[in-house]
Amino acid sequence: MPAKDIYHDQVRNALEKENWQITKDPLVLKWGIRDLYIDLGAEKLIAAEKTGQKIAVEVKSFVSNSPISDLEKALGQYILYHDILQQLEPNRRLYLAIRQETYSELFQEPVGKILLENQRLCLLVFDSEQEIILKWIP
Repeated sequence: MPAKDIYHDQVRNALEKENWQITKDPLVLKWGIRDLYIDLGAEKLIAAEKTGQKIAVEVKSFVSNSPISDLEKALGQYILYHDILQQLEPNRRLYLAIRQETYSELFQEPVGKILLENQRLCLLVFDSEQEIILKWIP
């Protein structure tokens, strides 16, 4: 099982502050002979359910020396997990959780904006110090 992302607990706390009930930590996807853990690199995903809405949240730290490399890896994981979730749990929506700093630095410039404009992924933007969710981007 992969190790937790460094911001895993902060995102979990932020969801709980918004009255999400954590139902699976991590959410395990069984596909063929593989078990996949919705996670980032060596980080785990949180699955939560709130008022009939089901979500899966993959936490990504973006702390390497190359934010573009981090983005490429996160996007590849997101697509894989999204497609498998659509088969196994089509009512559960997948979010990529990123810090406000990452959102401001990467998703406010053209390389990130194009992903949002083309609706390639859903983002959950959080403040790691206050442990709060700042934005949901569908």
